Amino acid sequence: MDNFLLYLSQSFVQNALLATLLVAIICGLISPFVVMRKMSFAVHGTSELAFTGAAAGLLIANQALIGAFGGAVVVAALISLLGTNERNRDSTIGVILAFGLGLGVLLLSFYKGFATQATNILFGNIYGISGIQLAILLLVGVIVFAAILAIYRPLLFSSLDPEVATAKGIPVKTLGLAFLFILAITVTEAAQIVGTLLVLSLAITPAVAAQYISSKPISVTVLSVAFAVIAGIGGVLLSLIFDNIKPSVFITFISFGIYILVRLIASVKSASSAK
Repeated sequence: MDNFLLYLSQSFVQNALLATLLVAIICGLISPFVVMRKMSFAVHGTSELAFTGAAAGLLIANQALIGAFGGAVVVAALISLLGTNERNRDSTIGVILAFGLGLGVLLLSFYKGFATQATNILFGNIYGISGIQLAILLLVGVIVFAAILAIYRPLLFSSLDPEVATAKGIPVKTLGLAFLFILAITVTEAAQIVGTLLVLSLAITPAVAAQYISSKPISVTVLSVAFAVIAGIGGVLLSLIFDNIKPSVFITFISFGIYILVRLIASVKSASSAK
């Protein structure tokens, strides 16, 4: 316990907790839309291609994080341009993903310094976030949060029933593009915490779990944020106690545990109501 309290007094741990809280809130907000719009593979593809952007950022300006954000924007634009409809979107993402990862490895081969900043995008390095990186995450997080709130209602409508939304004059395609950019930037943020390989645990699992408790969009969003925060903060705190295990491991375990728990509760309730 003494070591735990000592860790909490350290600035790098405080930065980690703040960054995790911010990312968990943003991921919790977008998670229901990811599920409703069937964009799970887009999350996976965008998160892994943040690695390519990070490699380019290191090579050009020695800035992996800024490069990752830039790469995310490029990937979102490519998905929007080439994946013109839901039917071919997944195959388009698969093609872009294959090329992008190969390009990332190529770019990294030209970089002569330490490439840990780029590889951390793959596996996460929450305790390595500096004050400047935290400031960037906070700025981007505030922008994303404001953007989600600004388009929440029309985006929800267009996600639930795009045909009716189009008939009502809602710019469905524009909203879809805007959300794609928000998704790409959010996923890049989350990659700083759990790494691109495990980012699904914060960007998808919370909303999937929340839908077993409620069918109301607002309730699902609130529960999704709560589950993401519990998994994120809980994972960081547990990693301080068991300091030989990465926070990303605990975050994914807690997130999956919440999912299993709510499924069990939903199954019990369903069985009871059937009697």
